Amino acid sequence: MSTQIENQHPIGLINKQEDYKNLLTELICTAKKHGVTQTEASISHDTGFSVTVRNQEVETIEHNRNKSLGINVYFGRKKGSASTSDFSSQAIKSTFEAACHIARFTTEDPFNGLAESQFLEKTPSNLDLYHPWSIDPQNAIALSKECEANALALDNRLTFSEGVSLSTQEAIYIYANSNGFLAGYPSSLHNISCNLIAKDKMGMQRDGSFTINRNPDQLQSIEKLAKEAADNTVKRLSAKRILTCQIPVIYHAEIAPGLIRTFLEAISGGTLYRNASFLVDHIGKSVFAKRISIYEKPHLLSALGSAPFDDEGVRTSDRVLIDEGILCGYLLNSYSARKLGLQTTGNAGGFHNILLKTSQFKLNDLLKQMEKGLLVTEVMGQGINLVTGDYSRGAAGFWIENGEILFPVEEITIAGNLKDMYQNIVAIGNDINHKSTIQTGSILLENMMIAGMQNHQ
Repeated sequence: MSTQIENQHPIGLINKQEDYKNLLTELICTAKKHGVTQTEASISHDTGFSVTVRNQEVETIEHNRNKSLGINVYFGRKKGSASTSDFSSQAIKSTFEAACHIARFTTEDPFNGLAESQFLEKTPSNLDLYHPWSIDPQNAIALSKECEANALALDNRLTFSEGVSLSTQEAIYIYANSNGFLAGYPSSLHNISCNLIAKDKMGMQRDGSFTINRNPDQLQSIEKLAKEAADNTVKRLSAKRILTCQIPVIYHAEIAPGLIRTFLEAISGGTLYRNASFLVDHIGKSVFAKRISIYEKPHLLSALGSAPFDDEGVRTSDRVLIDEGILCGYLLNSYSARKLGLQTTGNAGGFHNILLKTSQFKLNDLLKQMEKGLLVTEVMGQGINLVTGDYSRGAAGFWIENGEILFPVEEITIAGNLKDMYQNIVAIGNDINHKSTIQTGSILLENMMIAGMQNHQ
């Protein structure tokens, strides 16, 4: 592929903060003059690029520059929302008018409105989230090609590349409301992924690895990433199917966050007030095994899920979600909190850095403790029912006997009910996955149903 690569690396994105703050201040003042009861508005602006290389050819180069202004207006408890990516005076005026028009024709909702003033973050902390990368597309392509070449050279069974992608993004977010809140912060995010295909007489397998960080200096080295991707892919060769059975299971640290993410969805306000969760009315009740504690820590420096305030300007703070198995709190924004007769927890827009209490055990220790069972390294499909807790997903991984990996496994389904699964967690390893906003080690469950081949096959 031959293409003219233009270096569009952002210049001065961070310098736009003051302009954007002035724009939002003006908008809030305008709304007040027009008799709007309450107003909130936010600007998000991100810019960056990504490149993908496959078999030493440039497959894609994508530049992105997205900016949007969103506004919510309230006439009493009637709400109207509108947004625009055009920041000209006329476009902003039209967007404001559209929001007002919508609000006048909507039904009153007693739970609508801004977050109460006492919950707003008065002095946002600097959480060290902004580390721009000065790399240009040419160097990104060179780095990606080097990573791919390193990986493919490590084993002659690695026959093809599924692609190496490098992405760098930076963003600013500003939020203002008529309760006197005005603040914003810049952030950055960089990642490199390497995916490969390996082949032997039994067939082909694909796998890979990735590295992600807010600071480019903290990304894994190209050599280490290539080796990890190569190892992960080759290990999966000669995978077998197994018979249907009920056995202990370990969720590898790379996929364990998914198991916890489902719990977080089940304790989120919107799911709860719709009665669409198996954890409705579970505060103070046992949800996990007694040895499990789960924390939210929004202020970890440079972490992937850190934020000084939520999408409504509410201060974020350290919380205990699960204390020795007991559910201590939900994840709520202002609206869902009012619906449930509770207070906002600073989770408008989602959760921030979930940490699980881990043990002193390494993954190898967990394998020995399990003795015989399944180490799951990949799950597929969406077979989770949040209302009942029923869980069923396609999976792949490794069969374990005598605490050792015996062979790779494919084409199986793992099933259970989350209520039982969470209660049956035996241990959490100390092999913490820092590449996720949910930081946990590998999770050992007492047993699960594995659907594989029937005995007569």
